Amino acid sequence: MEQQTKSTLSMRDISIEFPGVKALSNVDFDMESGKIYALVGANGAGKSSLMKVLSGVNNHYTGQVLINGKEVEIRSPKAAKELGIEIVYQEVDVALTPTLSAAENIMTNVLVNKMGKKQFVNWNFIRSAAKEALGRLGVDIDVKRPVSDLSLAEKQMVLLASAARERCKFLVLDEPTAPLSNTETENLFKVVRYLAKEENVGIVFISHRLAELFEICEHITIMRDAQVVKDMNITPDLTIKQIVEYMLGRTFDEVYEKKNVPIGDVVLELDGLTEENERIKKINLKVKRGEIVGIAGLVGAGKTELCKTIFGAYRSSAGTVKLNGKDIMARSPFQAVQYGLALVPEERRKEGVIVVDPVYANITIAALYKFLNKIQFVVKRRQLEAAGKMIQDLGIRTPSESQILANLSGGNQQKVVVGKWLVSNAEVYIFDEPTKGVDVGAKHDIFKLIEDLAAQGKGIIYASCEFSEIMAIADRAYIMYDGSIVKEVNVSESNEKELLYYSTGGN
Repeated sequence: MEQQTKSTLSMRDISIEFPGVKALSNVDFDMESGKIYALVGANGAGKSSLMKVLSGVNNHYTGQVLINGKEVEIRSPKAAKELGIEIVYQEVDVALTPTLSAAENIMTNVLVNKMGKKQFVNWNFIRSAAKEALGRLGVDIDVKRPVSDLSLAEKQMVLLASAARERCKFLVLDEPTAPLSNTETENLFKVVRYLAKEENVGIVFISHRLAELFEICEHITIMRDAQVVKDMNITPDLTIKQIVEYMLGRTFDEVYEKKNVPIGDVVLELDGLTEENERIKKINLKVKRGEIVGIAGLVGAGKTELCKTIFGAYRSSAGTVKLNGKDIMARSPFQAVQYGLALVPEERRKEGVIVVDPVYANITIAALYKFLNKIQFVVKRRQLEAAGKMIQDLGIRTPSESQILANLSGGNQQKVVVGKWLVSNAEVYIFDEPTKGVDVGAKHDIFKLIEDLAAQGKGIIYASCEFSEIMAIADRAYIMYDGSIVKEVNVSESNEKELLYYSTGGN
């Protein structure tokens, strides 16, 4: 990329509404190329809505957007791209075409807009250019592989490579590190710094991992309740606690105090469980009633594969699963639900909810049999009543039970995923990265929900690469590396350093 001249971008008096929701209220935001800006706020604060205005997705905004002092209209993603604005969304599957290769996804803009009248595609160029773009991120992915075969981290890297390849002036990264390992995050930071300092790209970095903002960002904008409440440079005397207080509008103790819950008999036991493609191998673990069992490991360790194999989404080739002492083997998620298992998946928009349906439909979908009348028709009134109670109990922020789920923030969508399983009253709850992409307030709400389930005598599996969360909420933890459990620890006798040691292959 050639050196770019400095550019400025200003958003003035930006407001936008959705049915029943004031998403932005008279927001001002300024940035310039060559700098890295943090944009933070609790779920529903308006940060993603603001960036979707900038990227042309939320095109019914009021207010002004100015580039280099000149007002511009951004009423479509195409208009944003033409102005040099690129965005990489948190939900990677929304932006990728799963049936196409990594190379085709990275080079989509070339294939669609720059091939002219040529009838033949220069595949050597497409693949070599894609490989080069990934190489800049320090990533080695076979660019011929279809995106559907890639891991979540690899999909994120494909999106980042695609955005980095475009000659953009401003780049928005929405939770880019959420699915990444420590090494991948370090590689991303190198690329972000290079783009900002060497190529004068202005970068907006949205993240709930507040600690990493001090490492990568120079300026921070904090939003709450659809408005900007603080805009300042990041200085050595700024603390995470101060940022959290601005986000929530009140003081907040970040330390989660786990309550003592009586632990009963074994409710779930795995003996030698192996997935048919050996993505997990010879897994032995036990979960007792009232016990929260952590599954700790880095990205790619096999946590998600273990959760999905227990839940029947992946087939097993060996081993046994016992529920309440009886052998079960879920051959599908439907069977798993009948046995009394529940899974809150990592990719909630793809696997956990139906975003185009209303909140009440999502909350009641896992237990529809409870809402049937004598002639087996679903009674909507009963659904609305159950959903209304769950919304109140979980503190889900929505104008009504009939609000389309896609209009809710990420944290509130996650609460809906949990809520649908509470309605089903399962025996064992499996949580796979349940706090990914949610703010500290929503995270503690989710912790409380999980603790309440344990207090009811449910068995809990909590899989996460956030070792601080494992230490905060789990009673015991199994540490995974390369598809296998390499260590079991009592959390009260362990620490994050030990979890990291074994999760990186320590012996």
